[in-house]
Amino acid sequence: MDRAWVGDITFIVTGSGWLYLAVLLDLCSRRVVGERIDQQLVLDALVMGLGQCPAQAGLIHHNDQGRQYSSTAYVEMLKKHGMVQCMSRRENCYDNAVAESFFSSLKNELVNYYSFKTR
Repeated sequence: MDRAWVGDITFIVTGSGWLYLAVLLDLCSRRVVGERIDQQLVLDALVMGLGQCPAQAGLIHHNDQGRQYSSTAYVEMLKKHGMVQCMSRRENCYDNAVAESFFSSLKNELVNYYSFKTR
């Protein structure tokens, strides 16, 4: 456990607009180590993950090439905690299949059956 994490962002449609969800998953246990829904989405999810499972030096952090994950603040936070960033190839969802599968299950088992009026 805690040797590799994957992260991604998705959206959920609500009556008051889109709600964005960022998730970090431990690849071994498939446990959600961090999730967040607000403006600092990915950085807050990372901080939450580090609070629950302090990263060991060399932990691999995999995500897509979204600008949130390549921001200076995010990259510096990874470096500060000795994490190694690994990014998917451009426009290749299969490289981040674990996170994509998690979101598919979340939406197919929960989100698609409810109509959320607000965020």
